[in-house]
Amino acid sequence: MKLPDLAELALRNLRESFLRNSLTTIGISVGVASLVAMLSLGIGLQQLASRRLMKSGLFDTVVVTSRRDLRNFGREEERGAPAPGESRILDEPTRVEIEHLPNVLEAYPDIRFITELRYEDKPHLTMIAALPPSAKSNDAFDTVQGQFFSSDIAPEAILQKTFAEELLGRTRTPGVDETNVTELAAPLLGKELTMRYAQRETTPSATAHDDTTTPGGENLFDAAYSVVSRELKLKIVGVADLDPESMRGPTRARVFLPLKLAESLHVMQPTDLREISRAATDQPVYSSVSARVKNPSQVQTVESAIKKMGFNTFSILDASRSVQQFFKVLDVFLGIFGSLALAVACIGIVNTLVMAILERRREIGIMKAIGASDGDVKKLFFAEAGAMGILGGVVGVALGWAIGQVINLGTNIYLKRQSFPPEHFWSVPWWLVAFAILFSFLVSLAAGLYPAGRAARLDPVQALRYE
Repeated sequence: MKLPDLAELALRNLRESFLRNSLTTIGISVGVASLVAMLSLGIGLQQLASRRLMKSGLFDTVVVTSRRDLRNFGREEERGAPAPGESRILDEPTRVEIEHLPNVLEAYPDIRFITELRYEDKPHLTMIAALPPSAKSNDAFDTVQGQFFSSDIAPEAILQKTFAEELLGRTRTPGVDETNVTELAAPLLGKELTMRYAQRETTPSATAHDDTTTPGGENLFDAAYSVVSRELKLKIVGVADLDPESMRGPTRARVFLPLKLAESLHVMQPTDLREISRAATDQPVYSSVSARVKNPSQVQTVESAIKKMGFNTFSILDASRSVQQFFKVLDVFLGIFGSLALAVACIGIVNTLVMAILERRREIGIMKAIGASDGDVKKLFFAEAGAMGILGGVVGVALGWAIGQVINLGTNIYLKRQSFPPEHFWSVPWWLVAFAILFSFLVSLAAGLYPAGRAARLDPVQALRYE
């Protein structure tokens, strides 16, 4: 039997029992829609997590620490490496060297210090951190009240929500009474803070002693430094609702300054005390340096290059492997639960085709009597099952997409009422569309195995005598 004749005959048979075949096809559509909806949710949640990590500025960032710092992230990596005292120092020339590595966009130091800020003649002790201009794309500043820094040397400050509440003397119970950041920003924007900090100044020393040299031959008294108390007026330009340093744990800052401004202040750092010989020079020593990579796929390559330089590294990719594993397991379970409805639809296909055999025994007998082989009969029933599978798959994909859009719209309306930004957490990629239709087709063919085999085994004499 030729393929066009087979297709025409299969479609004619499907039209003759239109209601029953339509109900079976709808059952397949519901099963496919359930499968597509479940997998789309898993894919959408994974993409949402990836977008948030990417926008947080952490997903494409490698944090570099010196092996001299025993508190660094990769303590297990020190095995077989030089002793901490013999390892390289993370200073300004090293930062420049890291910045010029292939696939590195920028490398900026982690400058943070605890100091006193005065607002309306009231002192407030808090931690301050420096932000590079690229931090403007951080999702923490999407809903900032006010603006980002006007330049990287402007004497301006952005406050975190909790510090703004402290300045205004407001107290709240976390998770119970949340304060609107717009209400906090209104009385603070444009106001001044007075920052008091300790500045390190390098001064040459007139004396040198032979017994005060480092193992590298540097004389500790070739230069000296002094600590001078300074003040700086800062203009409040923004209040951030989210925490741009949510991954830093207990060492988070609550006030942020432009990076170049913070570097020009030469604030006394803990590393200045640990590296005495370098502290007496004009080259700053950093506790850590953040290297931004052009593409997250190149993070591992950049990490390897930095480790070869003699430093320890940490990236969010190291910590996200368990998250990726979680999403893979979630996708498997969602796929299994989504397939249950399709399995029920397969039973409907078997039932429909078995009933068709009982109704068309005489027709099958005539086909065999005029020369149709068992294979031709099987192909006919396979064609009918496959047609229902493809049609049900197409309708099911459209239905699953529509369900996702409706749920996504309803959820965003709820988020908007709760003062949260809208999110897109439902995704139907093209490969999922192709997979769903192909899977529906193959499952329908599998469901047609028994009816097709049963129809092919009919005795043509008995079939012609059947009424």
